[in-house]
Amino acid sequence: MFDLTSEEARELLNVALMATGRNRFSSAAKILAALEAFRPAEASVAVANAILRISMLDFSGAVGYIDREALRRFPDSAMLQAFKGMALIRMNRAEEARVPLEAAAGQTADPAAAQLAKDLLT
Repeated sequence: MFDLTSEEARELLNVALMATGRNRFSSAAKILAALEAFRPAEASVAVANAILRISMLDFSGAVGYIDREALRRFPDSAMLQAFKGMALIRMNRAEEARVPLEAAAGQTADPAAAQLAKDLLT
């Protein structure tokens, strides 16, 4: 068995995100599954999985993944909360989206997540 270096993992994550952006969802999912196996403690992989589901327009799947898996492992992830709120908005559940968006907007550890949440709240 071998391990991935941090740099290799970061490069693979970038490839998965590029594949997602190019609608190569199957390829992105395979890369993210491999990363998940090698780097289960990386919150960025969970965020990328949420992005993948949202990009596939699988908003219900994104919320389910975030609640069932991602937030259980990374409960303090403001970015996961922001993406959960985004998916709920896309499902026309704006009132329900306020809770995770306000949680993300109110934190200071991840300014990008806070700004995304604030933008989604307006």
